[in-house]
Amino acid sequence: MKNPARKITFPLSFIIFFSVLNGMMFQVAIPDISADFNLLPSEVSWVMTVYILVFAVGALIYGKLADIYPVKRLITIGLILMNAGSMLGLFSNWYPMLITARFIQAGGGAAIPALAMIVVTRYFPANLRGNMLGIIASTVALAAGLGPIMGGFVSGTFSWKYLFLFSLATLFVIPSLRRILPDEKKIPDTFDTAGAVLIGGGSSSLLIFVTQGNGWFLAASVIMTGYFIFHIKKTAAPFVSPSLFSNKHYRNTVMTTFLSIGSVFGMLFMVPIMLRDLLDLSSNSIGLTLFPGAMSAVLAGVIGGRLSDRKGSRFVVYLGSFILIAGFLALSTVAGQKAWIVASALIISYAGFALLQSSLPHTISISLSKDQTGIGMGIYNLLFFISGAFSTAGIGRLLDFRSTGFCLNPINSCIEGWIYSNIFIMLAAVVTASVLLFSITFKNKSSP
Repeated sequence: MKNPARKITFPLSFIIFFSVLNGMMFQVAIPDISADFNLLPSEVSWVMTVYILVFAVGALIYGKLADIYPVKRLITIGLILMNAGSMLGLFSNWYPMLITARFIQAGGGAAIPALAMIVVTRYFPANLRGNMLGIIASTVALAAGLGPIMGGFVSGTFSWKYLFLFSLATLFVIPSLRRILPDEKKIPDTFDTAGAVLIGGGSSSLLIFVTQGNGWFLAASVIMTGYFIFHIKKTAAPFVSPSLFSNKHYRNTVMTTFLSIGSVFGMLFMVPIMLRDLLDLSSNSIGLTLFPGAMSAVLAGVIGGRLSDRKGSRFVVYLGSFILIAGFLALSTVAGQKAWIVASALIISYAGFALLQSSLPHTISISLSKDQTGIGMGIYNLLFFISGAFSTAGIGRLLDFRSTGFCLNPINSCIEGWIYSNIFIMLAAVVTASVLLFSITFKNKSSP
């Protein structure tokens, strides 16, 4: 591909921005949707739950399909599906219709992050991959920062239904993407439908168990996952080759991602609760407190991408981990302090997150053979979302224990904020464990 960065950077970043924005905007619209349809919290939660479920499993499926079918075709199908769901959601006057719209929307939107990373790792030369992955990380951070603010404004000023209009902008870049992306031939292969159903069903059941707490889904997940492992060992062309999991560098880097990125999801879940609980901030004030951190991630993502190309992605993983640990310790220290002080600590944490988000996919892609790039990145995306579900569910349960306790951080002076301070220390410990695993894995391997 000639000059891929110059040609693909804008359209790829454009569709990623609206994909992430679409997910983030609806978080703040949940109360309005609940009021319009007269729903209980457990009922309205499916607006987000069904989106996360389909998005996570869809990213895995698209990753596998990219090993067989042209990426150009898959991205086109994904964008059309996402916008078909958006049009249905715009006119949804019935709650099941809204859930169906979110299902279709997620089914198409899942193609964007999964295939964007595959485009970078498959078609970009090695000396440009880090820079492009850094731009993707910055784009995600920008959309994550603007999403709650824009969602609150649109749903509060007009109606939550108008949030569905934003993703329609992605239709305009389909022609340019189809023109820029290379033509590929379908690779002769047999798609392992049974394997896809088993891993998709097992992952979905696990996510439902984590988010809803229903033990039957945990049992279903264990059964389907066990049978999936048996199935791929006996099938000639399995959905996932067992050799992928025997790749130590890939396997342990994915586990590093699960631990470190999961801790960030936990932070993003807990900080708004902390700001409301300890400082009694409004939703708009909470969004403004988070915004400087999101903007620091925009800058850190670009820097991290360039550093990955110059010094190697492993260096950036270490740097991002240490900065993220420092950010969590800072948040542990200032939990309960004024909003601007918390915002300052968040700037550090967000920067560490962006560095990891730009370097971990780069490290993973280098560990994969060309014929396993699609499914390898698909599993990465699946575990990315599952880590968030585990982290938020676990922290939600920890926050239920708010009786009198002691603060592990001797510098923190907020008596009411002890539980938040302690959890931030726990998150710092998790990231420390993840970077130790990463260090042991690549101890004797030269930096990419």
